[in-house]
Order: sequence, then C-alpha cells, then structure tokens
Amino acid sequence: MSNHVALLLTMWLLMGLFMSQLIGVDSRWGEAREASKFALKYFVAGSLFLSAGVLLLAFQTEAFTLSEIISKVSDVPKSITLVAGLCIITAAIIQSAIYPFHRWLLSAMTAPTPASALMHAGFVNGSGILLALFSTVLFASNTLIILFVIGGLTAVIAQFTKLLQVNLKQKLACSTIAQMGFMIMQCGLGFFNAAVVHLLLHGFYKAYLFLSAGEEIGHSKPQKPTQIKIKPLQAIIVLFFGILGAFLFAYLTGKGTELNSSIFLTLIVAITVGQATYNIVKEQSLSLFQKSVAPPLLFVCGMVTYALIYKGVTALMSDMPMVVVPLSLSVIEIAFGILFLAGFFIMKLGIYRNYPWLYAKLLNISQPYKKTVLMYKSKSL
Repeated sequence: MSNHVALLLTMWLLMGLFMSQLIGVDSRWGEAREASKFALKYFVAGSLFLSAGVLLLAFQTEAFTLSEIISKVSDVPKSITLVAGLCIITAAIIQSAIYPFHRWLLSAMTAPTPASALMHAGFVNGSGILLALFSTVLFASNTLIILFVIGGLTAVIAQFTKLLQVNLKQKLACSTIAQMGFMIMQCGLGFFNAAVVHLLLHGFYKAYLFLSAGEEIGHSKPQKPTQIKIKPLQAIIVLFFGILGAFLFAYLTGKGTELNSSIFLTLIVAITVGQATYNIVKEQSLSLFQKSVAPPLLFVCGMVTYALIYKGVTALMSDMPMVVVPLSLSVIEIAFGILFLAGFFIMKLGIYRNYPWLYAKLLNISQPYKKTVLMYKSKSL
C-alpha cells in the first residue's frame, strides 16, 4: 500500500469508482445502472471518511507519509485520535459491507460473475489491509472494541440471513458479509495478522465459489430445505472434533493458551471445525468409515496449512507496529462471546424458525435496494 497520503486516498477512491463501473458494466440494463449508482454512493462516502481521518492525522502531525504519521500518533491529542480512528473504521466497514452498510453488496448482483468474484474475493478485503496499516491509531483511540462488537454482530446476523436466501449469488453475498464480520472481529481482538490470513483464504475460496456458480444450473427441481436433526452420537462427534481442532490450533499457533483475547480466535476455530464435521457426518452419500476417517485427515492437513500461512504472514508483517497485540479480556468481550455462541446455536438448531417475526426481520434486512430488482424492462436479455 502507498506510503504517501495523497496516493493512498486517490487510489482508494479510484478503486471504488472502477468497482461501481464493473457493477453497472451493462449500461443497457436499468437495474445494473441503479446498482452502480447505489454502490458508488457508498464508495464515495467511504473515501470521504477515510480522507477525513487520514488528513486529520496528517495536519495534526504535520506529516504526509503514513510511516511518519504512525510514528507520531502518540503525540496527537486523544480527542483527535478518536475522531480519526472512528473515520477510518467507518471507511473500512463500508468497504467490507459490514452492517449497517451491507446493502450495496446485496444490490451488486448485476455485476458479471467474474466481476463478482473480484468484488467478493478482493475488493471487500481491502479494509483488512487498511485496518492493519492503521492498527497503531486504533489502539491509541481505544476503538478496537467497536470493531469486535460490530464484526461479531455482522457475522451472526449474516449467517442467519444466508439460510433464508434462495438465489445463489445472494447466498454468496450473505456469506461474504459474514466472513468480513469474522475478519473485522479478529481486528477488534488485536490480531491483525490473523485478519489478513482470513482475507487471503476467503479470497481464494470465494473466487472459486463464484466462478463455479454455473454448476448450480443442474438443480432443475426446487430443493426442499433440509431440516436440522442431529443425533446424540453425531453431536458428540461434532463436539469432540471441535474441541480437538481448537487444541490443535492453539498448539500450532500458540494462540488461545493464555487468558486474553486469543481465546476468541480459538473459539472461532472450534466452531468452524465443528461445523465442517457436522457437514461430513450428515452427508448420506458417505459410509461410516469415510465419516470416521475424513474429519481427522482434513483437519490435520487444514490446521497445518493454516499454521504455516499464519506464521508466514506474521513474518511478512513483522515490520508493522502492533499487528499482534492480544488484549485483556473485558466484561463486554466475555458477555458478547456468550451472546455470539448463543446466536450460533440458535441458528444451527433452527430455533429461529419458531419465531415468524424473527424470520421476517432477517429476510427484510437482507433485501437489496428496491431499484436494483426487476424495476426495468431489460433490452439486454
């Protein structure tokens, strides 16, 4: 990323402008034009917030290179640092489509599939790099707790809304929002290196999902939603491998072995491993032997690969200040961690289906901007 303030802000703005053009690349399509204009408003707003935060620090420190600004942050008054930190956070969460700025991504389905792959695998990930770059400012302004709470809420809500989608690209959009929530949450825990690893892996995975989306055409008949019914033995297996995955992660990375914010990283890994295990044990096409052998083989290989990437990224970011600073556990973090777990189990057990008002609320907040859906008679089809 550029070291000069002017180049950074210019490129950030141009990145948004070019992405909005890709969203509306088919100018004959009315919905595409509306989606492009709608997204552009968000991108320009994000650029304005970023410019306000960075220029505020630049004029306060009388420096116009990021390295100089960051080195002088400790001399900036707390009130100025707080305002600058909030502006930078706002720019980041707009870019990553974090709630309540998520609707531009849900409305960007008019983009061609390759452009969607670029958007979900690259564009939205830019905020992780931005936050890592300004980690010193975020620590100085004591705004990390905001990232933690907003990221966690986004991750849970977006996972809920993903279950309600019938359109493949909308489902992938909700998945991206959830993953960005996890990434922002990791930044809020003080692990900017883990956030960068997350966005790298998410980028490869989401690009593959979009570029292989055509495979879904084979589903010609409506699929009845699967009812979540987990047997006691399956629950024990899921719990066992979730705990085992958490211990393996802690051993390979050294995170989660102390009573600090790294515990949440380990918790996220346990949930991820447990979810993957559940997907395997409920698969009817697999034999009992395959269900018994697949989880340990996949998780050992996956954890070792993740640990290697984690250590590699950490080494590459070693020159950046405060990219790995575990925080002491606070009452807010513990309470939110409990809420996060409760939300996860409510989602996975399908309890939300018993509350129509919750279903309707989740469906409403996951709707795209109305002018980007069937508002014009398209001449391009």
